[in-house]
Amino acid sequence: MSDFKHIIIDGDLKSPHIDFNHLTGDLILSGRSIPENAAKVYEPLLLWIAEYIKAPKKTTNFRLNLDYFNSASTIWISKLIRALGKIEKEDSVLFLHIYFDKEDYEEMDDEDLRQTVASLVGNVGDIMISIGVKVYATESDGQIIKETTILL
Repeated sequence: MSDFKHIIIDGDLKSPHIDFNHLTGDLILSGRSIPENAAKVYEPLLLWIAEYIKAPKKTTNFRLNLDYFNSASTIWISKLIRALGKIEKEDSVLFLHIYFDKEDYEEMDDEDLRQTVASLVGNVGDIMISIGVKVYATESDGQIIKETTILL
């Protein structure tokens, strides 16, 4: 665990910006996620999470601030969430933060919102910790204008 590091990888047009910080418990994916090889992007993160859950922070914040992500990315993001759901530290909480552009958010009804959340966390399996999902509507400058919380 001594070589366990903070991961920061700049994003590009196809791959997300990645900022996974084991000291704060903030795990951030932002930008776009349409990589040609999703495993190349996400498998190292899955390995990082396997180490992180051995000594997690009391609160882990997994922030998905992605403008767009394809189906391959959805599968890998679900794997990351499933792995985070195996945190066994007592009184730990996992918050998933999902950000939408305000126009997209306003067009969504409750069923659309549930389906989006279910596509990411619906197949998590046996969860060891409490999970909360926070959904945000944001302005083009990233300012949050509306927030919804769902407890699982």
